[in-house]
Amino acid sequence: MKIGVPSEIKPQEARVGLTPSGAETLIADGNEVFIQNRAGFKSGFSNNDYLKIGCTILNSAEEIFSISEMIVKVKEPLPSEYSLIKANQIIFTYFHFASSETLTHAMIKSGSICIAYETVEKNGSLPLLVPMSEVAGRMATQQGAKFLEKPQGGLGILLGGVPGVAPANVLILGGGIAGTEAARMAAGLGANVTLLDNNLDRLKTLVDILPPNVTVLYSDSLTISKQIKISHLIIGTVLIPGAKAPKLVTKEMLKEMQEGTVLVDVAIDQGGCFESSIPTTHAEPIKTIDGIVHYAVTNMPGAVPNTSTKALTNATISYTRELASKGWKNACIENSNLLKGLNIIQGKVVYKEIAETFSLQCEKIDNLLKLN
Repeated sequence: MKIGVPSEIKPQEARVGLTPSGAETLIADGNEVFIQNRAGFKSGFSNNDYLKIGCTILNSAEEIFSISEMIVKVKEPLPSEYSLIKANQIIFTYFHFASSETLTHAMIKSGSICIAYETVEKNGSLPLLVPMSEVAGRMATQQGAKFLEKPQGGLGILLGGVPGVAPANVLILGGGIAGTEAARMAAGLGANVTLLDNNLDRLKTLVDILPPNVTVLYSDSLTISKQIKISHLIIGTVLIPGAKAPKLVTKEMLKEMQEGTVLVDVAIDQGGCFESSIPTTHAEPIKTIDGIVHYAVTNMPGAVPNTSTKALTNATISYTRELASKGWKNACIENSNLLKGLNIIQGKVVYKEIAETFSLQCEKIDNLLKLN
């Protein structure tokens, strides 16, 4: 199969869809891999790194999309790329359709095969979301600590405090991968951490694996309302696969917080779990609303592209190989994990949560794949 890797064009996005080692594996399988000129440069991979293992370098995105049967990306296609996508072309990337009706309709119109990293599911987990959730969770604490500084508009509190001075209170909404990693980082820096989740089994696990300076509580509206009043940094990580994130903190609740409190919305790719969140970029990462600092960068892991690209390729490469060797239809029929990654097939929405979000018809995937 001809596999294309274009440069990412989302603002300040420095990752690339495939490392040289990942490309080498695909070439060894008998595939052809096309890399856009300098696509891997910001992740630490030169054109020569790809050339020496057998990739072909092409100068433009137009060439990449034109020649490729499958496109391997990191972020969702942007408007300038919509017209480049061909009918029946496999697009394998993070889509987060529920956050963009425009993108959803554009991909329906394209007639392409949209396989979303974030909805591939294995034993109840999301294996292609895990590595970026790990990165984003750790970065959430790191960025939160930075923007708590007074020159950044924060309260001027050191996350871990010092002897004789209390540490910051950190509230984390959601005990999944990102929330757990955020809690580990915050606890490691000495903060007083409270983590909320509404899954009792998960709460029991978290009690066993997290440090003693993390308090784990059941999440409900009263607990959230109480905790936001005493918290200095609030990190939202709640995720519903393929659907918009629930709004756990409303605009009205900002009035209950201390001025200079920092909100980090890790769920912003799925619409955000703070009602007041507005998507931002690494160039202008924060917006202050009613005295509350909001950090809602939609591609947080893009700030550490070398780490992120390697972690992402490690997770995606086995699925990419299956798609390339078997074709999307056979690969998805034979691998139920990959099957759940199918969001839009040749103009038909097959993922229920996306269809419900935009009041679209949801086609039965069995009919399109002719499964028994």
